[in-house]
Amino acid sequence: MNRRMVVPVLAIAAFAAYTIEGSHIASMSQQLSALSPISVAHAATAPSKLGDLSAFRTIAADSAKLVDANDLAGAKQRIKDLETSWDDAEPSLKPRAAADWHKLDKAIDNALEALREKSPEPARCKKTLADLIVMMDQMSGKG
Repeated sequence: MNRRMVVPVLAIAAFAAYTIEGSHIASMSQQLSALSPISVAHAATAPSKLGDLSAFRTIAADSAKLVDANDLAGAKQRIKDLETSWDDAEPSLKPRAAADWHKLDKAIDNALEALREKSPEPARCKKTLADLIVMMDQMSGKG
């Protein structure tokens, strides 16, 4: 390896070590994207192996629209469709990407719980549904 190659490599290694030791982890993504924009962009948008989540997302979005219209009873009824279809799909989805399936399952449970409270809080319902939709988008490679 000649000197022209060693110096840049050492500079990058030193920069990475400083970043981690200096607790500048929050800005690390920006710094890494400057070094390798293709790999960072790919990692951020790599879809889950769960596959097409659009049918589930549609139900979550419908539920969110009902919450926005202050129709919590309608949202509670609509999200039941998500629970049923998600449970029906479990045997085929979970083996594809168990960790992702569990994350999404927990987010669905949070939304169900918020809508099924004795006196549902619209703000909590909106947040859990928004979080669910964002997670679905990320797992679909759209987030």
